[in-house]
Amino acid sequence: MTPKIFFIYFAISMTFMSVMVITRRNPVHSVLWMIGLFFHIAAVYLFLNAEFLAAVQIILYAGAIMVLFLFVIMMLNLKEEVVAPRFIGEWPIGVALGIAIITMIIYSVFTIQPGPVGEHTIEAIQKTTHAKAIGSLLYTKYIFPFEIASLVLLVAVVGAIVLAKKR
Repeated sequence: MTPKIFFIYFAISMTFMSVMVITRRNPVHSVLWMIGLFFHIAAVYLFLNAEFLAAVQIILYAGAIMVLFLFVIMMLNLKEEVVAPRFIGEWPIGVALGIAIITMIIYSVFTIQPGPVGEHTIEAIQKTTHAKAIGSLLYTKYIFPFEIASLVLLVAVVGAIVLAKKR
């Protein structure tokens, strides 16, 4: 009973925070709501016994990505966006796309079929730790995509430095 109450709390609060992120006029307020959302997502990861993902969620997203968002927001001149009308004539297209996405999600949830059982079962992961299982898989089987992702992040960091550099 108690885990169900906590899950309901996190589901409702994450939905509320998601709506607050996209409806706030001030982008800094949106970023603050997003930080709260990221912490709640990390708590859901803890409920799923994925401690490593919860730590990565807090360190990477609530830390680094939010600093990047605030950096970009502070670089931009957003005075006219705060004064301009919030919603313009494209909202029917957005509502139609939202309904289409929700319909696809509902369809996929009810038609999903379980796939084959992999070599990393719950029992195998419990014998080791989550971090060890993820690390061994990441640095053996998926080393090339991992290195490509690190190069993409390196390019993003260099791009941010070039944008911030005074001429």
